[in-house]
Amino acid sequence: MAKRSKTAITPTRQDNYPEWYQQVVRAADLAENSDVRGCMVIKPWGYAIWENIQRSLDQKFKETGHENAYFPLLIPMSFLEKEAEHVEGFAKECAVVTHHRLEPAPGGGLCPAPSAKLDEPLVVRPTSETIIGSTFARWVQSYRDLPILVNQWANVVRWELRTRLFLRTTEFLWQEGHTVHATEEEARDETMRILDLYAEFAENQMAMPVIKGEKTAGERFPGAVATYAIEAMMQDRKALQAGTSHFLGQNFARAQQIKFQNQQGDEVYAWTTSWGVSTRLIGGLIMSHSDDDGLIVPPRLAPAHVVLLPIYHDEDERSSVGSYCQKLQRRLAAENYAGESIRVRIDDRDIRGGEKRWQWIKKGVPLIIEVGPRDVAQDGIFLTQRQHGSGKGKSLPQNALVQDASKMLADMQQALYDRALLARKEATVRIDDLAEFERFFTPKNPDEPEIHGGLAYCHFHDGPVMEEKLKELKVTIRCVPLDAEEEPGKCIFTGKPSSRRGLFAKAY
Repeated sequence: MAKRSKTAITPTRQDNYPEWYQQVVRAADLAENSDVRGCMVIKPWGYAIWENIQRSLDQKFKETGHENAYFPLLIPMSFLEKEAEHVEGFAKECAVVTHHRLEPAPGGGLCPAPSAKLDEPLVVRPTSETIIGSTFARWVQSYRDLPILVNQWANVVRWELRTRLFLRTTEFLWQEGHTVHATEEEARDETMRILDLYAEFAENQMAMPVIKGEKTAGERFPGAVATYAIEAMMQDRKALQAGTSHFLGQNFARAQQIKFQNQQGDEVYAWTTSWGVSTRLIGGLIMSHSDDDGLIVPPRLAPAHVVLLPIYHDEDERSSVGSYCQKLQRRLAAENYAGESIRVRIDDRDIRGGEKRWQWIKKGVPLIIEVGPRDVAQDGIFLTQRQHGSGKGKSLPQNALVQDASKMLADMQQALYDRALLARKEATVRIDDLAEFERFFTPKNPDEPEIHGGLAYCHFHDGPVMEEKLKELKVTIRCVPLDAEEEPGKCIFTGKPSSRRGLFAKAY
């Protein structure tokens, strides 16, 4: 048997994908579990990626007329109770504040003070439709006050039993947009505008191809009239919901009494939307692009595009190599990539060159450049392009590097997208038979980790028969793709007539 080449991450994706994911997060120094069960500490490199996501999306929101605001973390329980579907959907995930003071406990330590019990419990925000809707009810009086286009960057808490860094944690970071409109048409247009914005961001910034679709009734956001999502496929062929946009109709307007006087002088209920993405996107980035040597970051979101690694053996070499790297840093930073200066770091830490190089490979920096005395003498560098793997470096003249750096980054961004799109195409099937569906989503050896399945387009009829079979196979219907054409067929679960195919997958 051929000897397997050594990788920086063990186990590999093929051996144990869930554990590989955890090891990539750790090796790239992105995040770690905190002292609070289910919560994470996002470390500087991971947070820098989130800041780049945040900055890019924030610009897009503002370009489409939205403004940022901030609303309370704590929500009166009665607010959630006003919208029946909403409270039912989130009740099991809510953290609740019942007291406002602690006091010494009889046996030592602290306990909630009985005299400090709140008249009404407060829910730590799982999402903000209710508290923001109550605020909008005060802001909206006339059609002249509309539309309201507001976004907030915040944290939310949903009490999760099984957690995984970035993908599912008790507390996570996100943005949530909330808008109010005079007409149904305007609100529906807003819902789709944001869905398109999310898809464009995922594909152009994250290099992550997505499918836009509408959620079925069972997968819809609690209280929404319609929920739309972007779905991506990870390297283990599971789907990841990467963003959602909800048309709320007048449901929350009625619950929160968001009314206004229209141009005819009648008092009517407004139409609202909400939409959001979260730090789950970082999990999607990891699982879309990374390899068995660690993280790979698409250049448009990379905290650093280039890292320069000086290599020297004594103080004289340190001085000459260091000076050379500083001049190279200035030259590269003067170049433009995707409308910004190339981001360059110099790592001059006093550790072994090989160890230093591997740390940056595992962090996924697009271009890793080593400079030693010989490179200085030849006015050159040694370059590793991260998407090509850890062992494929080459020597280049300094001028060639500076001249080609922007193109290298652009080529890498496109190559990552193309690779992810090809993987999705190869794992996508159309299935018209339940037995074939079962085979597709059943691992050959259930006792060992195995990458299997993918995305399946199938005719369906929503209902308990389908739900029971999907639960058995641990598969979900992800969405009904918006670009799906009308097509007569039969539901593979019930045999009932169907005019459309849904997208099915195992999912995160």
